[in-house]
Amino acid sequence: MDVLVTLETMFKEVKDTLSAGENIYIRGFGSFITKKRAAKIGRNIKKNIAVHIPEHYIPAFKPAKEFVAEVKKLKEPKPDTGPGEDAE
Repeated sequence: MDVLVTLETMFKEVKDTLSAGENIYIRGFGSFITKKRAAKIGRNIKKNIAVHIPEHYIPAFKPAKEFVAEVKKLKEPKPDTGPGEDAE
């Protein structure tokens, strides 16, 4: 239960920090950053009309080189067990 509370607190801090326009850097793990998306013209396909999509920011994660290297060493991933289930 402590792990769940810790993770929920961490994710809330990540969300709040990114919403404030700041980035988070965790050495050896990766970076939580915001990426800017330029304004563009989209299309509403139901009504067949052009729609202006304003400039906006999206959250993104960029893994650290060390993290990527560790994952690349993996021979075969374990099967997905789903939430709340333990892998054997």
